[in-house]
Amino acid sequence: MNQKKLQQQIKQLAADKNALLIAHNYERDEIQEIADITGDSLALSIEAQKTDKQLIVFCGVHFMAESAAILSPEKTVLLPRADAGCPMADMVTAESLRDFKKQHPGAAVVTYVNSSAAVKAESDICCTSSNAVSVARSVEAKKLLLIPDRNLGSYIASQVPEKECICWDGYCPVHDQLKIEEVQQAKADHPEALFMVHPECQPEILALADHICSTSGMYEFAATSPAKEFIVGTEMGILWRLRKENPAKEFIVPSPVLICPNMKLTGLKDVLRCLETMEPRITVAEDIRVKAKRALDKMLAVPRD
Repeated sequence: MNQKKLQQQIKQLAADKNALLIAHNYERDEIQEIADITGDSLALSIEAQKTDKQLIVFCGVHFMAESAAILSPEKTVLLPRADAGCPMADMVTAESLRDFKKQHPGAAVVTYVNSSAAVKAESDICCTSSNAVSVARSVEAKKLLLIPDRNLGSYIASQVPEKECICWDGYCPVHDQLKIEEVQQAKADHPEALFMVHPECQPEILALADHICSTSGMYEFAATSPAKEFIVGTEMGILWRLRKENPAKEFIVPSPVLICPNMKLTGLKDVLRCLETMEPRITVAEDIRVKAKRALDKMLAVPRD
């Protein structure tokens, strides 16, 4: 079956089952094309919570589908590929975080949403790459444990010098690989281009940026900036929507390493199969879900800067 027929079949079956198809910005182009909504992980989970549809097909990775299940326990959340995980999320466990907390009594745990439900349940508050600084400032404690991304943690620390920030030694294997030389070469090749970069990249990369932002922030920056060229320092799946929304602008990926194999696992056949079988279904144990939701709710209550 060719791609267009598969897409049509998926859309028809999703309509028949009254399902909401959502896809992360880093998913394959053909997956984003059929999604009802594309976006970053938490925004998608909030959309899943808001919809009156009871079936959510989350094209992303495991922690994202867990977040949707945390916020919408009464709904059925399907993840087309059960093996679509996140290496950074796997770099911290609930047990290792409990041990870390014991080493730093009195510190508040600020956890990136790119983490498991069990880790969120051990946290005081969650954050995203777009609201991380606002969240850190909102916490009363003067000592923060920033989990699990050392690069995002380093960026937060640079913006909140009044806090003592201790970063977990985790990282995104994709963003962390981007090299200074690659960015410098892209800048030399495109001297008029603005470099927008995700805070999951290393600090020396962020130092070269014209704009540091989340994936959703990149869409806004590209749309509102008068610049015609942009060097994109995040996973290249974002290019589909950037080019669709800004056809007169050019987007340059500075390195071939900026591709997440986990995000690319999900194919059209996987989406069709999960709609047909209603599996794999993602659920979160109620005791963990309640604690994790508390950390997410605290984050959602923080005013944006």
